Amino acid sequence: MRFVDKGVWLAASSRDGHLALRRVERQQALIERLHAARGQRIRLSDLARELGVSVRTMARDVERLRLSGVPLEAHQGRGGGVSLLPARLMIAIEFDLPEAAALMSSLAVLGPSVSQSATSAMRKLAEAMNPAGPTEVKDALGP
Repeated sequence: MRFVDKGVWLAASSRDGHLALRRVERQQALIERLHAARGQRIRLSDLARELGVSVRTMARDVERLRLSGVPLEAHQGRGGGVSLLPARLMIAIEFDLPEAAALMSSLAVLGPSVSQSATSAMRKLAEAMNPAGPTEVKDALGP
Protein backbone atom coordinates (compact mmCIF):
# COMPACT_ATOMS: atom_id res chain seq x y z
CA MET A 1 0.00 0.00 0.00
CA ARG A 2 1.13 3.54 -0.76
CA PHE A 3 -0.03 6.86 0.49
CA VAL A 4 0.16 9.99 -1.63
CA ASP A 5 -0.59 13.68 -1.06
CA LYS A 6 -3.50 14.49 1.22
CA GLY A 7 -3.85 10.91 2.43
CA VAL A 8 -5.29 9.55 -0.79
CA TRP A 9 -4.85 5.81 -0.58
CA LEU A 10 -3.80 3.66 -3.49
CA ALA A 11 -4.37 -0.08 -3.52
CA ALA A 12 -1.28 -2.22 -3.55
CA SER A 13 -0.26 -2.96 -7.09
CA SER A 14 -0.58 -6.53 -8.21
CA ARG A 15 2.00 -8.42 -10.21
CA ASP A 16 -0.90 -9.76 -12.22
CA GLY A 17 -2.73 -6.95 -14.01
CA HIS A 18 -5.70 -9.24 -14.61
CA LEU A 19 -6.16 -9.77 -10.87
CA ALA A 20 -5.94 -6.03 -10.23
CA LEU A 21 -8.55 -5.41 -12.93
CA ARG A 22 -10.87 -8.02 -11.40
CA ARG A 23 -10.47 -6.35 -8.00
CA VAL A 24 -11.36 -2.93 -9.43
CA GLU A 25 -14.39 -4.38 -11.22
CA ARG A 26 -15.50 -6.15 -8.03
CA GLN A 27 -15.04 -3.00 -5.92
CA GLN A 28 -17.07 -0.99 -8.43
CA ALA A 29 -19.81 -3.65 -8.30
CA LEU A 30 -19.70 -3.46 -4.49
CA ILE A 31 -20.15 0.33 -4.53
CA GLU A 32 -23.05 0.07 -6.97
CA ARG A 33 -24.69 -2.70 -4.91
CA LEU A 34 -24.43 -0.64 -1.72
CA HIS A 35 -25.73 2.45 -3.53
CA ALA A 36 -28.76 0.47 -4.71
CA ALA A 37 -29.44 -0.55 -1.08
CA ARG A 38 -30.06 3.14 -0.24
CA GLY A 39 -28.26 3.17 3.11
CA GLN A 40 -29.51 -0.22 4.29
CA ARG A 41 -26.85 -2.49 5.79
CA ILE A 42 -25.92 -5.62 3.86
CA ARG A 43 -24.13 -8.48 5.59
CA LEU A 44 -20.56 -9.05 4.46
CA SER A 45 -21.33 -12.73 3.85
CA ASP A 46 -24.22 -11.79 1.53
CA LEU A 47 -22.03 -9.36 -0.41
CA ALA A 48 -19.27 -11.98 -0.69
CA ARG A 49 -21.73 -14.56 -2.01
CA GLU A 50 -23.26 -12.12 -4.52
CA LEU A 51 -19.83 -11.13 -5.84
CA GLY A 52 -18.37 -14.64 -5.79
CA VAL A 53 -15.53 -14.14 -3.32
CA SER A 54 -14.66 -15.12 0.24
CA VAL A 55 -15.83 -13.07 3.21
CA ARG A 56 -12.16 -12.23 3.90
CA THR A 57 -11.70 -10.86 0.36
CA MET A 58 -14.88 -8.80 0.73
CA ALA A 59 -13.63 -7.44 4.07
CA ARG A 60 -10.35 -6.41 2.42
CA ASP A 61 -12.25 -4.71 -0.42
CA VAL A 62 -14.42 -2.79 2.05
CA GLU A 63 -11.35 -1.67 3.99
CA ARG A 64 -9.49 -0.61 0.82
CA LEU A 65 -12.46 1.42 -0.36
CA ARG A 66 -12.97 2.99 3.07
CA LEU A 67 -9.30 3.97 3.32
CA SER A 68 -9.41 5.48 -0.16
CA GLY A 69 -12.24 7.79 0.85
CA VAL A 70 -15.40 5.95 -0.16
CA PRO A 71 -17.95 6.76 2.57
CA LEU A 72 -18.57 3.21 3.83
CA GLU A 73 -19.70 2.24 7.29
CA ALA A 74 -19.28 -1.25 8.74
CA HIS A 75 -21.05 -2.56 11.83
CA GLN A 76 -20.26 -5.86 13.54
CA GLY A 77 -22.59 -8.15 15.43
CA ARG A 78 -26.32 -8.75 15.22
CA GLY A 79 -27.90 -6.42 12.67
CA GLY A 80 -24.45 -5.53 11.39
CA GLY A 81 -23.28 -5.14 7.87
CA VAL A 82 -21.88 -2.64 5.43
CA SER A 83 -23.62 0.45 4.12
CA LEU A 84 -22.79 3.41 1.95
CA LEU A 85 -23.15 6.59 3.97
CA PRO A 86 -25.51 9.20 2.56
CA ALA A 87 -23.71 11.61 0.28
CA ARG A 88 -24.68 14.30 -2.13
CA LEU A 89 -26.15 12.90 -5.31
CA MET A 90 -24.04 15.16 -7.50
CA ILE A 91 -20.45 16.02 -6.71
CA ALA A 92 -18.85 18.96 -8.51
CA ILE A 93 -15.14 18.40 -9.07
CA GLU A 94 -12.80 20.44 -11.22
CA PHE A 95 -10.15 18.59 -13.22
CA ASP A 96 -7.56 20.00 -15.54
CA LEU A 97 -7.22 18.33 -18.94
CA PRO A 98 -4.40 15.93 -17.93
CA GLU A 99 -6.40 14.80 -14.89
CA ALA A 100 -9.53 14.24 -16.98
CA ALA A 101 -7.49 12.36 -19.58
CA ALA A 102 -6.00 10.16 -16.84
CA LEU A 103 -9.48 9.27 -15.62
CA MET A 104 -10.63 8.57 -19.16
CA SER A 105 -7.62 6.30 -19.72
CA SER A 106 -8.34 4.42 -16.50
CA LEU A 107 -11.96 3.93 -17.46
CA ALA A 108 -10.93 2.82 -20.94
CA VAL A 109 -8.81 0.05 -19.39
CA LEU A 110 -11.88 -1.20 -17.54
CA GLY A 111 -14.01 -0.93 -20.65
CA PRO A 112 -17.20 1.08 -20.92
CA SER A 113 -19.40 -1.96 -20.30
CA VAL A 114 -18.00 -2.77 -16.84
CA SER A 115 -20.89 -0.85 -15.26
CA GLN A 116 -23.48 1.79 -16.02
CA SER A 117 -21.54 4.19 -13.79
CA ALA A 118 -18.36 3.66 -15.82
CA THR A 119 -20.22 4.21 -19.09
CA SER A 120 -21.85 7.37 -17.75
CA ALA A 121 -18.54 8.69 -16.41
CA MET A 122 -16.79 8.07 -19.74
CA ARG A 123 -19.59 9.85 -21.61
CA LYS A 124 -19.40 12.88 -19.27
CA LEU A 125 -15.61 13.05 -19.50
CA ALA A 126 -15.69 12.80 -23.29
CA GLU A 127 -18.27 15.59 -23.45
CA ALA A 128 -16.32 17.81 -21.05
CA MET A 129 -13.05 17.31 -22.93
CA ASN A 130 -14.59 17.97 -26.35
CA PRO A 131 -18.02 19.61 -26.14
CA ALA A 132 -17.89 20.81 -29.76
CA GLY A 133 -18.85 17.57 -31.40
CA PRO A 134 -18.92 13.80 -31.45
CA THR A 135 -15.76 11.83 -30.91
CA GLU A 136 -15.02 8.16 -31.39
CA VAL A 137 -15.50 7.66 -27.65
CA LYS A 138 -18.88 9.38 -27.62
CA ASP A 139 -19.96 7.45 -30.70
CA ALA A 140 -18.86 4.15 -29.16
CA LEU A 141 -20.81 4.86 -25.96
CA GLY A 142 -24.01 5.64 -27.83
CA PRO A 143 -26.68 8.27 -27.14
